[in-house]
Amino acid sequence: MRELPAAVVAAIETARQRSSDPLALFIYDLDALQRHVSQLMAALPAGVELYYAIKASSEPQMLSALAALVDGFEISSGGEIERLLACPTRKPYVFSGPGKLDSDLRAALHRQVEAIHLESLNEIARLQRLAQQAGRVQAVFLRINPELPPTLSSKLAMAGTATPFGIDESQLAHAVALVDNASHLQLKGFHVHAMSHQLRVERHEQLLDFYLQRWPQWRALSSKPESISHLNVGGGIGVDYLATQQFDWQRLCRHLAQRLAANCEAPVVRFEPGRFISAFCGYYAIEVLDMKTSHGKHFLVCRGGTHQFRLPVAQGHDHPVIHLPRHAPARAAPAQAWTIVGQLCTPKDVLSRDCLLRGVGIGDILVLPLAGAYGYNISHADFLCHPRPAQVFLQAEASGAGGVRCE
Repeated sequence: MRELPAAVVAAIETARQRSSDPLALFIYDLDALQRHVSQLMAALPAGVELYYAIKASSEPQMLSALAALVDGFEISSGGEIERLLACPTRKPYVFSGPGKLDSDLRAALHRQVEAIHLESLNEIARLQRLAQQAGRVQAVFLRINPELPPTLSSKLAMAGTATPFGIDESQLAHAVALVDNASHLQLKGFHVHAMSHQLRVERHEQLLDFYLQRWPQWRALSSKPESISHLNVGGGIGVDYLATQQFDWQRLCRHLAQRLAANCEAPVVRFEPGRFISAFCGYYAIEVLDMKTSHGKHFLVCRGGTHQFRLPVAQGHDHPVIHLPRHAPARAAPAQAWTIVGQLCTPKDVLSRDCLLRGVGIGDILVLPLAGAYGYNISHADFLCHPRPAQVFLQAEASGAGGVRCE
């Protein structure tokens, strides 16, 4: 069973004392976030960069905590550009994703975007026109949808099959020629993001090997190969929500270091994970409102639900739950299987099924860990017009001995 950090438990108790209603809130441990990212950065080989994909969680406090550590940020909308501009520490950022608006591209050009990842032949022509109007020569990456062997597919495939992402490898030579001939575009690299939710380090090693094998061929398509320096390998590194054994980042970095050292024309490799950076620092705390049995199944009805924390439904899993009893349960209390649900008028409002809990009661707190990525920010918070949950950001440096910031 997972244990909660003392600072998280204290923050929950403080929130309960301040609230007249049963509790539903998110807690983000920014110190834990910074320790985790520092470890990821320390393992990177020379010539490898790490950008944070802010779509995973773009709360200003998260960005501020990360800005001093990561090499840069990856964004996918004009709104995310505004989030970065509000961050006190400015870092390089890249703009990727399909369906970019002209207004988004103009904002990126005006706001000195480092590189724009182009997703289609039409987007190449559009950006050339906009960059020419802006009087700016813009660095770009071409996002490739390559042909992949069956062993390199994943549950949520982003490439290697029919997707709206990137340019088919069969069209890459044409795309490179279009950029080479564009007066206000400069091809700086390629971007390939094939897998999402990848948990097996062996498969990610194979994927990187595949990219690096293809790199000389892709680069040779250009009439100016000397200007092409970067290979963005995306993110896609998964988080195991139901186990304690997480993706072996250190092993992946050692493998990549060996491959790059053996390559005399190795690219600068850039990762841009989101989930693997921010998931571990977040907690969703909800209070038990009611207990009931229906057709032989036991239910705990809690404040909140999937309108605030959509991740379990989106992922299709039963989220881990940590029980914080209001009163110490009797030692003899048997463990019982409970289905954890929220307040919504839909049977899909389920956070976890058949969760074994001992001595649970109304007024107890259930905490769902690993809630720092793709949780609240992808949720349909306005459904049924329930109040939005509080968000608490913990950081010891905020006020010397200990700091708590609430939103």
